[in-house]
Amino acid sequence: MTDHYFSPRPQAPHRPGLVRVVLPHVYLELATDAGVFSPGRLDPGTRLLLDEAPAPPPTGDVLDLGCGYGPIACVLARRSPGATVWAVDVNERALELCARNAAAAGLPNVRCVTPDDPSVPPRLAGIWSNPPVRIGKAALHELLSAWLGRLAPGGQAYLVAGRNLGADSAEQGWPVTRRAARSGYRLLQVGFLPEQAAVTPP
Repeated sequence: MTDHYFSPRPQAPHRPGLVRVVLPHVYLELATDAGVFSPGRLDPGTRLLLDEAPAPPPTGDVLDLGCGYGPIACVLARRSPGATVWAVDVNERALELCARNAAAAGLPNVRCVTPDDPSVPPRLAGIWSNPPVRIGKAALHELLSAWLGRLAPGGQAYLVAGRNLGADSAEQGWPVTRRAARSGYRLLQVGFLPEQAAVTPP
């Protein structure tokens, strides 16, 4: 069976690595490993999101969907230490790395959990995500619809996707603004939609 970064238990042999995240007012050294998304570098989609998306609100619950080893979650937590950042992934190796990286960076406001963890709040102040487009178009659309339905009134989601891979999955029935584009990626801002707020959370 092919081993993907979205596999719950990657079988790839361990290959520890280190990625440095350098942003204005943020410097992080994050441990990585084989079997997680982009273990060798900060990928250009995530970089676009971290460069161009706004900081999370100063308080409240925010989500990093598909957190991997934690670059987005840890940056959000550093930028808004009063917010609780829910780092969600199906990949157990990624969650372990994310938790370790948050602890090493002194970020107690990061919570690393699986998507079905009941502690994740039913309503979220915002979502920041480089979503797992490789799961397939139909599965991605279902995943994004479920989590976007958990946005609180006034909440916004910031999603990065390739121009030809995944971008349209966030644009079906949601108010979308294209905020930035670079290196073949788009940063999309998706707003709260009242008629979708009653969707049952996953």
